[in-house]
Amino acid sequence: MKKADIVAMFDRLAAALPEPKGELDYINPYTLLVAVVLSAQATDVGVNKATGPLFRNADTPQKMVALGEARVKDFIKTIGLFNTKAKNVIALSRILIEHHGGEVPADREVLQSLPGVGRKTANVVLNIAFGQPTMAVDTHIFRVGNRTGLAPGKNPLEVEHKLEKVVPKDRKRHAHHWLILHGRYVCKARKPDCPACVIADLCGYKAKTTLEAPAKRAKKSA
Repeated sequence: MKKADIVAMFDRLAAALPEPKGELDYINPYTLLVAVVLSAQATDVGVNKATGPLFRNADTPQKMVALGEARVKDFIKTIGLFNTKAKNVIALSRILIEHHGGEVPADREVLQSLPGVGRKTANVVLNIAFGQPTMAVDTHIFRVGNRTGLAPGKNPLEVEHKLEKVVPKDRKRHAHHWLILHGRYVCKARKPDCPACVIADLCGYKAKTTLEAPAKRAKKSA
């Protein structure tokens, strides 16, 4: 994708959604970290249903450890892989207490050393909690980066590095949110909603979807 097209792309995404936000509910950096850990292979909606009651009981590492692994499991049992995730939440909470004064560190390498925290999770926390211009490449951003030609890559790390190079400096703070939301609601995996896309003319995707003719829709419903 040409530089001018990339600038235009983010200008349009910014105009459509000036203040993009993540869809996970949280109270502070610690609960954000826990929520993102729990969101692996789960929907934000499903995670929010579980973390609402959980965070009312434990919104600090100290309270989470006091709650205990068994009770954490009870709160998050509707989330996939809840046994492993509960274990990781308790373990990372203990590490935060013992080595970081109960605070979430604003450092990617340190965050990635915590149980259950990968690069994507660390990037989300750094971006949302600390305002760092990180690129948290999930399945949506990976798809959008490749499909549009914005940042093609064979794996999430390649896409992340390319985004860091091509995204305009003044758009980096919110870029990953714009791309995630665009991939989640417009540039969907099975059938992208190209007719509703504000960047369709800039996108390099060859198999763009089109609006069905009224007669065709009627025939399908008959």
